Amino acid sequence: MEMVASRDIAADRAAVWAALMDAATLQACVPGCQNMTGTAAEGFEAVVVQKVGPVKATFTGSITLSDIVESESLTLKGSGSGKAAGFAKGEAHVRLQAIEGGTRLSYDVKAQVGGKLAQLGSRIIDSFARKMADDFFTRFQHALEPPAEPSEGDPEETAAQDPTPKGADKKQGWFKRVLSR
Repeated sequence: MEMVASRDIAADRAAVWAALMDAATLQACVPGCQNMTGTAAEGFEAVVVQKVGPVKATFTGSITLSDIVESESLTLKGSGSGKAAGFAKGEAHVRLQAIEGGTRLSYDVKAQVGGKLAQLGSRIIDSFARKMADDFFTRFQHALEPPAEPSEGDPEETAAQDPTPKGADKKQGWFKRVLSR
């Protein structure tokens, strides 16, 4: 499986780079990560619980960083084993570019799986891998960007904050009518 994408993050390049080097930030961003230890210089060890199709497993693995060009690019190489579920290994080349208002983080990912995971089929594996990558980078972006403040009078934001469904004051379902008596 191969994937190429980028994401614009509203944070300076130094902050994005520092987050890529921080085990606590990475742990918070990896979906299902139970534990991550280590340093960028020595590599990271992680424990991740994931369900891929019908297979749920605890994966233990390692991540090493190489080809490091300070604040510009690096290569992440990782491998993990889920015992009977199989294994996964991959490599991501990450590049950072300063843009107006923040940093563009681009990545090229190559991954492969074996064991029971490989028996699930490439469509399921590819879909899962894309979702994992998207979830990771969404969490990574949220960890670095300040929360968006809703603008006054924005009807979408007001509706999102109002827990009362539209039309709730006009009619209720039969169950609510029974309970409200």
